[in-house]
Amino acid sequence: MPAQTRLVSEQVLLFTLMAKLAVGAVLSTMLVRFPWFRRILLTEKRDWPERLVFAASLGLPLMVGVISRLLLNYQALDLTLAGAFLAGLLAGPYAGAIVGILLGVPPLFATPGEWAALPFAIGCGFAGGGLREICPKEAIWHFSPLFFTGLHRNVWGMVRRFQIDWVVLLLAAPIGLEIIDQAIGQRWPARLFIIPAQSRFMWLAVLVATVMSVAIPIKIWNSARIEHRLQEQEKLLMESRLDALASQINPHFLFNTLTSVSSLIRSEPEKARTLIVKLSGLLRRLLRSQEHFVTLREELDAIDEYLDIESIRFGPQLRVDKDIDPATLNLIVPSMMLQPLVENSIKHGLSQKLGEGRITIRSQRNGDHAIIDVIDNGAGIPPASATRVKGTGIGLRNVNERLRVIYGANYQLQLDSVPGGGTCARIVIPEISAPTRITA
Repeated sequence: MPAQTRLVSEQVLLFTLMAKLAVGAVLSTMLVRFPWFRRILLTEKRDWPERLVFAASLGLPLMVGVISRLLLNYQALDLTLAGAFLAGLLAGPYAGAIVGILLGVPPLFATPGEWAALPFAIGCGFAGGGLREICPKEAIWHFSPLFFTGLHRNVWGMVRRFQIDWVVLLLAAPIGLEIIDQAIGQRWPARLFIIPAQSRFMWLAVLVATVMSVAIPIKIWNSARIEHRLQEQEKLLMESRLDALASQINPHFLFNTLTSVSSLIRSEPEKARTLIVKLSGLLRRLLRSQEHFVTLREELDAIDEYLDIESIRFGPQLRVDKDIDPATLNLIVPSMMLQPLVENSIKHGLSQKLGEGRITIRSQRNGDHAIIDVIDNGAGIPPASATRVKGTGIGLRNVNERLRVIYGANYQLQLDSVPGGGTCARIVIPEISAPTRITA
């Protein structure tokens, strides 16, 4: 073969190998976007339905690639060796054999029939599955496309310690299968499809491409597994922080209410008794609800029970007005979010005011956000102290922290106060409506 012709042939072959890797990477990326496929990847001990789903989801697209190669004669679409071996490596020998059957049957109907394709594909599936049985599962996920960077250390360590290095074994298996594939394909060219390697350089290129066809999907899927686990850990962390904040606010509310009861026991025992009954009803509501989120309607019902308690203390001097947009009643809000704001208005605003104290609870929608205000006509807070008050009081600090944990750093409690003219505590949260139920 003339040198120029051989150079062109090698260039075409290299392009084909690169396209083959691209096809494998695209397919792996598409599959991992499906939640059900990610769930299968996260489970190491899979039952038979999961194995069959994995084999079908990987094998059917690869079978389409084999059929396309037979019809279009485009070699990059055929990933028989890597696909069957990868299925066995990740899902077990039988899943690998199933994928091998899917990939080995279409070539039997080619002209002439590639009769060696079916047993070879099934053998690749069993080879991957057998390696899975003896190999630590995490070692499989650590197999990287950059295997060559530390290969010399792995080989030397295996020779020096006389121990199996799983990276070397995972590397040797597809190389060995590719050598068998090339040997059979060159001996009987019409009986088994191969990408022919006619020089040492092309032999090396074909072997590297085979290994990369296995390593790239593993890398893509392992990255998805790690990302999913990080998301789960972040979710658990958020739930733990919410639990801690909720466990903080309930004793704080209970302590303040019991302090009110103790002050009434001697002077007004009947009023104290009524207060305890109301408190027990509110506590029962809190114990029944294990949810971190409720509708605004349910939150307002809890506020009514709390205000029943406070109205016993203050009598007719406490007036509560509500200006609630009906469209906001089904919006989802963090539970026990308004009670600390109402309590703060009564304790720090109205308790120091002579005459009638008024609290207004207002809700409205503004675009894709809900705005909830708790307004009092109490003593107010000096502007310089608003930030300090929000950061030091248990109730307000708790509200502010929960807003940041749930919705992000841009969502915080807003205090607007005029000394002697009252205070407005405002919460702005993204609009989420029932029946989207958010539970921890």
